[in-house]
Amino acid sequence: MPDIFDEIEEDLRADRARRLAKRWGGLALGVVLVAVAAVGGLQAWRWNEARQAATAANTFLALHRTAEAPGADLPAVADGFAALAREAPDGYRTLARLRAAALKAETGDRAAALALWDQLAGDTGAETLYRDLANLLYVGHALETGDPAQLAARITPLTQPGNAWQAPARELAALVAIRRGETAEARQQLQALAADAAATPGLRERAQRLAAGLGS
Repeated sequence: MPDIFDEIEEDLRADRARRLAKRWGGLALGVVLVAVAAVGGLQAWRWNEARQAATAANTFLALHRTAEAPGADLPAVADGFAALAREAPDGYRTLARLRAAALKAETGDRAAALALWDQLAGDTGAETLYRDLANLLYVGHALETGDPAQLAARITPLTQPGNAWQAPARELAALVAIRRGETAEARQQLQALAADAAATPGLRERAQRLAAGLGS
């Protein structure tokens, strides 16, 4: 026969559990619901991000095919890439900016191309590789009209060992030095580049010709 005190203790525990459930049950349910909502929100965010990336990829490829087609309206395609750059996820935003700038430069709208390269160069969310490329292209297309001091500030960091664009950056740095009237410095840079086995043969040959053209 069960002990009467055991039954009373069981009743007390059951009553305490009911009171705790009544007091805190709503809170516990709320925590669960928040957790479920958070997981659901994360899944929705990932799905939306994947959908946006897929949409951007399709748009990018469609614009690319249009640009390659005979008789393509390149200014219009450039505007299409520029529009894509304003709304695409990070990776495609970077690629669209580069493509738009290239087409702008190709069709004679250098100011718009420089603006796009400048935007990418200053975008801390973009990969360093592409930001450096944007600076390289900016300097290459602003060489004749840009401020030599500003061009030097853009290109000099790219000439450091380990940079992916080091060789072409060194060539541009020498050309910027020529614009600044620093002929001896430019010749020294070009001679060093011409002797650099890590540079491409074409780049080395061009550096050698440029150095020779500067005299001794």
